[in-house]
Amino acid sequence: MKSVPHALMLLSFLSSTCVMAADTDYPLTLGNCGEEVRLQSPPERVVTVGQSATEILYALGQADKVVGTSVWFNPVLPRYREVNAGIERIADNDPSFEAVVNRKPDLVAVQYEWHVGPTGSVASRDQFHDLGIATYIMPADCDTKDNATGGDGTRTAAFTTQSIYKGISELATIMDAQDAGEALISDLEARESHAIARAASLDLPEDLSAVFWFSSPDATTAPYVAGRLGAPGYMMDKLGIRNVIESDEEWPTVGWETIARADPDVIVIARMERRRYPADDVAGKLEFLHNDPVAREMSAVKHGRIVEMDAHAMSATMRTIFGLETLADALSTMSFEP
Repeated sequence: MKSVPHALMLLSFLSSTCVMAADTDYPLTLGNCGEEVRLQSPPERVVTVGQSATEILYALGQADKVVGTSVWFNPVLPRYREVNAGIERIADNDPSFEAVVNRKPDLVAVQYEWHVGPTGSVASRDQFHDLGIATYIMPADCDTKDNATGGDGTRTAAFTTQSIYKGISELATIMDAQDAGEALISDLEARESHAIARAASLDLPEDLSAVFWFSSPDATTAPYVAGRLGAPGYMMDKLGIRNVIESDEEWPTVGWETIARADPDVIVIARMERRRYPADDVAGKLEFLHNDPVAREMSAVKHGRIVEMDAHAMSATMRTIFGLETLADALSTMSFEP
């Protein structure tokens, strides 16, 4: 699908509207994932723990305030490649508490609560607050989600992109960049609507089904697949697809025998740079699907209905809208004849 370049859409929005957003009134206090964020002035030094917060700050024109990034699944969006190259990546995966603090941030912007939360793998929010460092967690990881269940958490209600737009709006308010925030949300909403309309125009089977495979510790263990209430569940719901996985967990492990019995029409596999597990490699996923005696018998494999999608789009991020586009485009090329 061809769409208007992001930068042009932002400029068009800004030039066509007569009402500009109000400046942030500091000191600022806002509720965030059960705690309060308090800021006396716009942050000047931000460290991101999670690619979602990083790319949103870039999109808001705040790259010059970002002094360190971490937790990357995919390469940065092409339009931010140049600015990102000049910013220190303090860790590909989980950074240490010391590495974050050493960048002297006045704000730590976080994608996942399990990195910075009550039992955060990096630190608790209190550890940062005790040093006078504010923390902000993207609402998509705590709104309609219980992270106290362990692992990747459990959804208490279905994810919607409103939590993404809420995060963009709040980060824009924190950074005093409301006009850029409104423009970005307008762009993403238009792309979301376009992708949904595109899929609706296709002659798709009424009971079309799919499974989203993120990764696996190894070829002999059950894969991490998407539950029904997370970002992939949102994509499937909006495009009229039934998720063969009915769990409320964000990324439950389900055996291939169970998945094969459900025989999904489409398999969506995550593409990522991360190499924590052998199946992080998309080539490894494809090799398994085509050679495993159980997996290769599934209809999706036999008929070539396998879709590669950026792993970051499978998380609740602004790239979820891009994943929606990827899936709608892929469906338009598929045949579902018996």
